[in-house]
Amino acid sequence: MTRSFDALIVGAGQAGPPLAGRLTAAGMTVALIERKRVGGTCVNAGCTPTKALVASARTAHVVRRAAEFGIGTAPPEVDMGRVRARMRSVVEASRDGLAAWLGGMEGLTLIRGQAQFVAPDSVEVDGETLSAPRIFLNVGARPSRPDIPGIDEVPHLTSTTILEQGRVPKHLVIVGGSYIGLEFAQMYRRFGAEVTVVERAPALLPREDPEVSEAIRGILEAEGIAVRLDADCIALAPGPEGVCVRMSCAEGAPEVHGTDVLLAVGRTPNTDDLGLDDAGLVADTRGFVPVNERLETEVQGIWALGDCNGRGAFTHTSWNDYEIVAANLLDGADRKVSDRIPGYALYIDPPLGRAGLTEAQARGAGHRVRTASRPMTRVGRAVEKGETQGLMKAVVDADTGAILGAAILGTGGDEAIHGVLDLMTAGVPAEGLMRAVPIHPTVSELLPTLFGDLS
Repeated sequence: MTRSFDALIVGAGQAGPPLAGRLTAAGMTVALIERKRVGGTCVNAGCTPTKALVASARTAHVVRRAAEFGIGTAPPEVDMGRVRARMRSVVEASRDGLAAWLGGMEGLTLIRGQAQFVAPDSVEVDGETLSAPRIFLNVGARPSRPDIPGIDEVPHLTSTTILEQGRVPKHLVIVGGSYIGLEFAQMYRRFGAEVTVVERAPALLPREDPEVSEAIRGILEAEGIAVRLDADCIALAPGPEGVCVRMSCAEGAPEVHGTDVLLAVGRTPNTDDLGLDDAGLVADTRGFVPVNERLETEVQGIWALGDCNGRGAFTHTSWNDYEIVAANLLDGADRKVSDRIPGYALYIDPPLGRAGLTEAQARGAGHRVRTASRPMTRVGRAVEKGETQGLMKAVVDADTGAILGAAILGTGGDEAIHGVLDLMTAGVPAEGLMRAVPIHPTVSELLPTLFGDLS
């Protein structure tokens, strides 16, 4: 027996539910299929739980620094049971709110189970066939399992499983010095763990400009986090404390011994069990479903949104995927993925806010550039808060004056960067930003000054 709908959405992550809302509001019948929990990675194992943990870790850090601000207090005691309970309450509130919204959505049928294609217009869920002329994939991604020698010989954590830890590791070794790994590194160091980061590349966050990468390394090392770079031939083995991470490095010991190891080496799209072949789809070598600028796959009537399409790995890009598809399908628009300005943040403390291109990326794209930078020690708001680590950097096209990119590594950087990101989206050149009259005292007030220093 087959149940027919106007649209099928596979996955209730960040793009699926709002798309269901738009489609049902347009009078369509929609089946939203979710095999685990609504909200996807962001709500259940990504942004929401990790930023709740970051907030707890920052609180411990601020209490330890209280004497610097003239406040007397006892050293903080981290109760990971209560920290985890707070995290869970934040996650559950977000997930429950989403579930309630979906439950009251007229025209929507929420189906729990694993979907697999049986034809280009049909999927099977627990033995039942569902069909529709429009199918939207929003299946997300999961932590990658790297091909590291010894991975089966020792217990290891991922960015998902570490969320359920009810204790602070004595010594956490993190394999992977990119965005996810560094957030957990600082977080657990502030919870009281000894932390070592092992990165194969010659720098942390190698896609950032060198001065930004080096500043981030300095921030982490100042808090007592050990960083091992150029770590080739990484292997795992049992060790006297729990785990041994072996490596070949230009400097440092060839082994790091810890009690726990976290593997933070990327994410893999959840496409391997969808039966793509039966839909006429072929994933690329990394498992992503290829799409065009309108997020359409090569099979008419099938779209891919969010982490599974390889066109963005963030909640905000997944949401924008929904906006693109909905506008094109329902509003007669012609929106494209290439229209959006890339932007993201690294949620260490202080955070890194990024918009557009790095200097290296801009030069690599053929731009003749002008740049400017300013340390956060020269930002009054940062000085007043006692948080002067980091820097600001701007990249501008020397011929057109177009803003190509910016980075704000410093207190409030994840918020202040939107002043640049919004102007880039609006097509306002650097000269327009320099004429702004920002509020004092803020971090953002230094943006006109920063861009005025271009050389």
